[in-house]
Amino acid sequence: MVWNVYLSGEIHTNWRSVVTELASQKQLPVEFFAPVTNHELSDDCGAIVLGKEESKFWHDHKGAKLNAIRNKTGIEKADIVVVRFGEKYKQWSAAFDAGYAAALSKPIIVMRLNEHQHALKEIDAAALATVQTPEQIVQILQYVINGTTYPE
Repeated sequence: MVWNVYLSGEIHTNWRSVVTELASQKQLPVEFFAPVTNHELSDDCGAIVLGKEESKFWHDHKGAKLNAIRNKTGIEKADIVVVRFGEKYKQWSAAFDAGYAAALSKPIIVMRLNEHQHALKEIDAAALATVQTPEQIVQILQYVINGTTYPE
């Protein structure tokens, strides 16, 4: 079986590439997919595809809807949803993705800093695991898929 893993959340660091590289090194049967991680393209896709808007509200509205097609489809297809909350920005879309995944009863792994524990307590409560590093995500995947672990 190939496991479908959706990597949601923070887009300003390389955490996704670390997860995918480590999973590849472990030869895990995983297909990863994610939201569009080019911030400008994600923000502007609606105006690019559907036409420019004078109002920032409608500009954002169009983009959010196009992104929702990709994100909802990815979450629905996923066997596991990983949601990363970064330190610099508040990822409201990541929180939405976590809630959507929870509503679909998808297993959720949350990656966040300890200092965000209180702010993310409801999301942590819905998650089956809460971690701090990409390495821990891959350790979980290895255990879940193969029933084995490896040291850090």
